[in-house]
Parts: sequence; C-alpha cells; structure tokens
Amino acid sequence: MPITARDREILRLAVPAFGALVAEPLFLLADYAIVGHGLGTTALGALGVAGTVLSTLVNLCVFLAYGTTASVARQSGAGNHARAMRNGVDGIWLALAIGAAVVAVCWPLAPAIVELFGAGQEQTAEAVTYLRISLLGAPGMLVVLAGTGVLRGLQDTVTPLAVAVGSFALNAALNAWFVLGLHWGIAGSAWGTVLAQTLGAAVYLAVVVRGALRLGTPLVPDLAGVRQAGTASFALLVRTVCLRVVLVVATVVATRMGKPELAAYAIATQLWTLLAFALDAIAIAGQAITGRSLGAGDTVATRAATRRMVQWGAWSGVVLGAVVLAARPLVPGLFDADPQVTAQLLALLWPVALFQPVCGVVFVLDGVLIGAGDQRYLAWAGVWTTLAYLPAAFLASGFGVVALWCALGVWMVARLITLVRRAAGTAWLVTGA
Repeated sequence: MPITARDREILRLAVPAFGALVAEPLFLLADYAIVGHGLGTTALGALGVAGTVLSTLVNLCVFLAYGTTASVARQSGAGNHARAMRNGVDGIWLALAIGAAVVAVCWPLAPAIVELFGAGQEQTAEAVTYLRISLLGAPGMLVVLAGTGVLRGLQDTVTPLAVAVGSFALNAALNAWFVLGLHWGIAGSAWGTVLAQTLGAAVYLAVVVRGALRLGTPLVPDLAGVRQAGTASFALLVRTVCLRVVLVVATVVATRMGKPELAAYAIATQLWTLLAFALDAIAIAGQAITGRSLGAGDTVATRAATRRMVQWGAWSGVVLGAVVLAARPLVPGLFDADPQVTAQLLALLWPVALFQPVCGVVFVLDGVLIGAGDQRYLAWAGVWTTLAYLPAAFLASGFGVVALWCALGVWMVARLITLVRRAAGTAWLVTGA
C-alpha cells in the first residue's frame, strides 16, 4: 500500500499508542521479576492472585479511556474545544468516583476475594496485603485511564506514551528500592506500584487542569455531565464484560482438558494478547479519527478513513499471522515446554495465526464504532456474539484445545459479521457535537 497523508495520520496516532499499550503490562511484569528475585515462590504466588484481581479491574474499567476518547474527539472535531475539555473533566471526575467506590467496597472484602482463588494460608495473607495496599492506587489508576482518553481524543498519543514509560521506570525503581533495599516485603512492591500510578495520574491531572484553565472550563464536577459519561460508559462496560466472559469460559474449558492442553492454551493466549496490542493500536487511532471527523460533520472523510484503517488492520493481521507461522517451530523452546505441551502448542499456533486477519478487521471496526459513540450497538452485539460463542465452546470441550481455539474463531467471525454490517450502514454516522 502506498503511504498517503491519511496513512501518516493513522501511524502518528497508532505507533505511540502501541508503545503505551505495551508499557502498561510492564507494571506487573516488573513486580513479578523483583518479587520473584527478592521474596521467593510464596510471595510470587500471592502476587499472581492479587495481580489477577487488579488486571481484571483495569480491563473492566477500560471504558473510561474509550468513552472519554470518543466524546472529547467529537467535541474537538466540532470546534467546541471548551466543551471537549468539559467532557474530559467529567470523565476524570467519573474515574475518581468509581475509584473511591472500588476502594470502599473491595478493601474490606479483600480477604474474601483472595480466598476465591483457593491459595494456601501464607499466600492468602500476602495476597491480601498486596491487594489492600494496591487498591489505594485505584483512583489514580482509573484517572490514568480517563486522562489517556482525554489526550487521545485531542489526537495526542505521544504524551500517554511518555507517561506510561515514565511510570513503568519509576515503578521498577521504587519496587527494587522498597523490596530489595528496604526489605519491606510484598507490601513494598505494592507501595511502589501505588506511588508510580498516583504520580502518573498527577501528570494527567496537571495536563487537563492546564488545558481547562486555558479554555476557561470549570474544574468543579458537572453532575449532569458525569451522569452522561456514566450512562455512555455503562454500554461499554457491558461490551467489556462480554469479552471477559468469553475469555474466562475458554480458560475454564482448557483447564478441564488437562495440564498439557492448559499450558499450551496459556502460552497461546499470551502470544495472542501481544499481537492484540499491535492491532488495538490501530483501533485507538480509529477512535480518535472517527470521533473528530464525525464531530466536524465530515462523513466522507469518516468513510475514507475507516476503509483505510480496515486495510491496515487486515494487512497487519496477515503480517502478524505470517510471523507466528514463521516463529512457530521456535515458540515452544522459548517457554521451555515439555514434549506434550510442545505438541499441543505447535498444533494450536495454526489457528492463532490464521485468525489474525479477522482480528485485525474486528479490532479496527470496534475502535471506529467506539469513536462514533455507537456504544449501545456494541453492547448488544457483544451479548449476541457471546451467545454464539458459548455453544461452540461447549462442543469444543470434547475435541481438544485446537477445537477450543476454533471456537474463539467462531466468536471473532461473529464479531466480524456484526461490525461489518453496522459499518456498511449509516446509523452510526451521527455528525456534529
């Protein structure tokens, strides 16, 4: 594909977004490395339990970034810069409210939440310690999501990349100091992450406050605006919950197949997640570009940008699929897989690779419709595609892990159909502020 001005705009947004997406998971990765080196297996297991809870929280609240991106981009495209910043401020107040609620509800329930994982007594105690301290960083963590959405809506993906990289570096340094230097145990790891997240949130607050003061936007919460942001976010929450249901069901089915199958599935899922970061970066560009162009009332540019981003998504999927197939003989060795796991994994990487082009188009169109503010349709589509997946997963349970991944392929194809049908129509092309 020849590089056009539209391509350069897509890349300008997508490349830094990809860097930020990759940097975010490094928070927990740094914790795992330092805790494993300094505190041993028990603490590492406790971190695994608490980290799963926190990762789930982040995944469920990602709507704060997506919803804010769409609303800010639309107002900015319409030329209503003060209103765009007002929507951003409302999104941050919503993040603070949800963060405070999460702390209030989950802090006293931390022991019960951890016990659901069935860990040993010592691991449970350390997991509760880590989780309770980390929950204090939940408001900051959610402000980071909302602040990222504000800047993406303003077509800035470079600042979120800088904040993500800086936060990761600070997190690693503080964890090393608190755990290895001051010997605070697993609590030190949690405090390092809380401080890094909170300082990252402070950077976003400073940027948004500066922009609001420049435009004369009030910083006090607008209850109607916060309520509107919450209403739009609820539909995205439904969509996200549907995604999590599919992934949880797949993990449960893989667990019941046996240890080699579960190990192979877990490795394939990590690879798929890494590939998804690359494809989701184009989707983030889609959110920002679509919201801005529809806000400006330019449906022709919206259609043209959508077609181009779909091409980027499809071709990126082809390239990533080819990379998976080329690296397929080497992958089991990277994870020191035993012969049984290796056999399962080598077979599993075929459908992982072959479905990448479908994933590329699905991720892009999902981002485009989020950017258009079409959250209600995405919520209903999420429900219907999940219902299409569940029978396929049930049937796959008797045929092995490759069949299970093909069931995930059925889900992706169902998502492709619902998204392509919607994008081909005009109901989502709502213009103006």
